[in-house]
Amino acid sequence: MTMSEPTSEETVPVRLHVNGVTHDIVVPPRRLLSDALRHDIGLTGTHVGCEHGVCGACTILVDGAPSRACLMFAVGAQDVELTTVEGLTHEDGSLSPVQQAFKDCHGLQCGFCTPGFLTTIAAGIRDNPDPDREDARDMIAGNLCRCTGYQNIVASVLRAAEIQREEEAS
Repeated sequence: MTMSEPTSEETVPVRLHVNGVTHDIVVPPRRLLSDALRHDIGLTGTHVGCEHGVCGACTILVDGAPSRACLMFAVGAQDVELTTVEGLTHEDGSLSPVQQAFKDCHGLQCGFCTPGFLTTIAAGIRDNPDPDREDARDMIAGNLCRCTGYQNIVASVLRAAEIQREEEAS
């Protein structure tokens, strides 16, 4: 009896549109989008926590809607616009309203869950530009923070909405 040689895993070409840039990569068909973003494209802002879609650390925007990158295959993300936490920054390099608000209100805490919160809140205040505290809590209900410091994150949501309204008024 002879042992067969291990076979290399099949790969497929994938074209991803991330933060306004097109990336052509070659990945195994089972490559998770979160892994493709981090390991194949080098955008390490998308964090992977639970790998079950529960914690929200891997949340990115898919055509503007918050989505769990750990629940999508990279091949399924072709022909859509992906926005990671890196894509939230203004073109001139300045912080987006959500990023500035997290800085102002100390919403960062340990920082692991922050990218998922930032993308979720960016979409949330786009849909509801004048949230109250209850709206803010609802907006972030799908993201988990192990630091358990949601007060500063809720304050960051309200501040982000305020900054966004100021930017739109100027």
